[in-house]
Amino acid sequence: MKTKNVFMAIAIVGIFAMSSCKASKTEEAKEKATVAVVEVEEVAQTPNIVGVAVGNENFSTLVAAVKAAGLVETLSGDGPFTVFAPTNDAFAKLPEGTVATLLMPENKATLTSILTYHVVAGEFNAAAVVAAIKANNGTFEVTTVQGGKLVASLDGANVMLKDEKGNMSKVVIADVAASNGIIHAIDSVVMAK
Repeated sequence: MKTKNVFMAIAIVGIFAMSSCKASKTEEAKEKATVAVVEVEEVAQTPNIVGVAVGNENFSTLVAAVKAAGLVETLSGDGPFTVFAPTNDAFAKLPEGTVATLLMPENKATLTSILTYHVVAGEFNAAAVVAAIKANNGTFEVTTVQGGKLVASLDGANVMLKDEKGNMSKVVIADVAASNGIIHAIDSVVMAK
């Protein structure tokens, strides 16, 4: 997706003209400046999912996990993907030492499984998720890239995710756009069986 930011730059073009008089007059310099207003169009590329996460300090733990799992290239691919991204606070809810243990090279397969459980193929914005929940009698089951299931439901105006262990997570920030999908920040790490 491309967003266009148009800003005005003022280019000052100075035209200097020097004229000299050889008569008894001293040399005088004449300076003329023309101000031209130039419209410049800047096209900025929206970052991909990894780029968006890297640019947000609330996802620093997720970014470290994605790097440790070797998923940077995958999540930078064409997609589209919908990522239910745990915030740093969500990771902090895990038992002490869990994140450090998962980041160890010998736990790469487990970490990859956990992270891909947070990713759904396709782009589902908040309105589409809410519509699907309402159209399916209050719940909407999605299959993750990992192969497990997440069940979306509503608690008032909040979209909730129920993982395969029965734990609930709330979408705290919806519809963060990326060039290859969309991110919804969640307040807990979801886990498959």
